[in-house]
Amino acid sequence: MRYSTQVKPISYLKANAAEVLTQLTDGREPLVITQNGEAKAVIQDVASYEETQETLALLKILALGNAEIEAGKAKPVGAVVARLRAKQAAK
Repeated sequence: MRYSTQVKPISYLKANAAEVLTQLTDGREPLVITQNGEAKAVIQDVASYEETQETLALLKILALGNAEIEAGKAKPVGAVVARLRAKQAAK
Protein backbone atom coordinates (compact mmCIF):
# COMPACT_ATOMS: atom_id res chain seq x y z
CA MET A 1 0.00 0.00 0.00
CA ARG A 2 1.32 3.41 -0.95
CA TYR A 3 0.86 6.22 1.53
CA SER A 4 1.84 9.05 -0.79
CA THR A 5 -1.80 10.11 -1.09
CA GLN A 6 -2.22 10.09 2.67
CA VAL A 7 0.27 12.86 3.50
CA LYS A 8 -0.81 16.04 5.23
CA PRO A 9 1.05 18.87 6.94
CA ILE A 10 0.71 19.27 10.67
CA SER A 11 -1.23 22.51 10.12
CA TYR A 12 -3.93 20.48 8.33
CA LEU A 13 -4.15 18.13 11.30
CA LYS A 14 -4.45 21.05 13.72
CA ALA A 15 -7.20 22.71 11.69
CA ASN A 16 -9.14 19.52 10.85
CA ALA A 17 -8.54 17.14 13.75
CA ALA A 18 -12.13 15.87 14.01
CA GLU A 19 -12.37 15.28 10.26
CA VAL A 20 -9.01 13.51 10.22
CA LEU A 21 -10.10 11.20 13.03
CA THR A 22 -13.30 10.36 11.15
CA GLN A 23 -11.34 9.61 7.97
CA LEU A 24 -8.88 7.43 9.89
CA THR A 25 -11.68 5.44 11.49
CA ASP A 26 -13.73 5.06 8.32
CA GLY A 27 -10.91 4.52 5.83
CA ARG A 28 -8.59 2.59 8.16
CA GLU A 29 -5.57 3.97 6.31
CA PRO A 30 -2.71 5.63 8.18
CA LEU A 31 -1.91 9.29 7.64
CA VAL A 32 1.62 10.64 7.36
CA ILE A 33 2.06 14.00 9.06
CA THR A 34 4.75 16.34 7.82
CA GLN A 35 6.47 19.28 9.47
CA ASN A 36 8.47 21.68 7.38
CA GLY A 37 8.01 19.35 4.41
CA GLU A 38 9.53 16.37 6.21
CA ALA A 39 7.63 13.27 7.33
CA LYS A 40 7.54 13.32 11.14
CA ALA A 41 4.72 11.01 12.28
CA VAL A 42 2.18 8.45 11.20
CA ILE A 43 -1.25 8.32 12.80
CA GLN A 44 -3.79 5.54 12.46
CA ASP A 45 -7.09 4.43 13.97
CA VAL A 46 -7.04 2.34 17.13
CA ALA A 47 -8.42 -0.83 15.53
CA SER A 48 -5.68 -0.83 12.88
CA TYR A 49 -3.04 -0.15 15.54
CA GLU A 50 -4.26 -3.08 17.64
CA GLU A 51 -4.23 -5.38 14.60
CA THR A 52 -0.69 -4.27 13.80
CA GLN A 53 0.45 -4.96 17.36
CA GLU A 54 -1.15 -8.43 17.31
CA THR A 55 0.54 -9.20 14.00
CA LEU A 56 3.91 -8.07 15.34
CA ALA A 57 3.44 -10.23 18.44
CA LEU A 58 2.72 -13.29 16.27
CA LEU A 59 5.74 -12.58 14.09
CA LYS A 60 7.90 -12.30 17.20
CA ILE A 61 6.62 -15.66 18.45
CA LEU A 62 7.41 -17.21 15.06
CA ALA A 63 10.91 -15.71 15.10
CA LEU A 64 11.53 -17.06 18.60
CA GLY A 65 10.28 -20.48 17.51
CA ASN A 66 12.58 -20.46 14.49
CA ALA A 67 15.50 -19.49 16.71
CA GLU A 68 14.75 -22.42 19.03
CA ILE A 69 14.58 -24.79 16.06
CA GLU A 70 17.92 -23.53 14.77
CA ALA A 71 19.41 -23.94 18.26
CA GLY A 72 18.28 -27.57 18.31
CA LYS A 73 15.76 -27.07 21.12
CA ALA A 74 12.80 -28.48 19.16
CA LYS A 75 11.44 -31.96 19.83
CA PRO A 76 9.42 -34.17 17.49
CA VAL A 77 5.68 -33.79 18.04
CA GLY A 78 5.27 -37.53 18.53
CA ALA A 79 7.68 -37.53 21.46
CA VAL A 80 5.91 -34.57 23.09
CA VAL A 81 2.48 -36.18 22.69
CA ALA A 82 3.76 -39.47 24.11
CA ARG A 83 5.24 -37.66 27.13
CA LEU A 84 1.98 -35.79 27.75
CA ARG A 85 -0.06 -38.98 27.48
CA ALA A 86 2.28 -40.71 29.90
CA LYS A 87 1.86 -37.87 32.40
CA GLN A 88 -1.93 -37.99 31.99
CA ALA A 89 -2.00 -41.75 32.49
CA ALA A 90 0.12 -41.45 35.67
CA LYS A 91 -2.49 -39.26 37.36
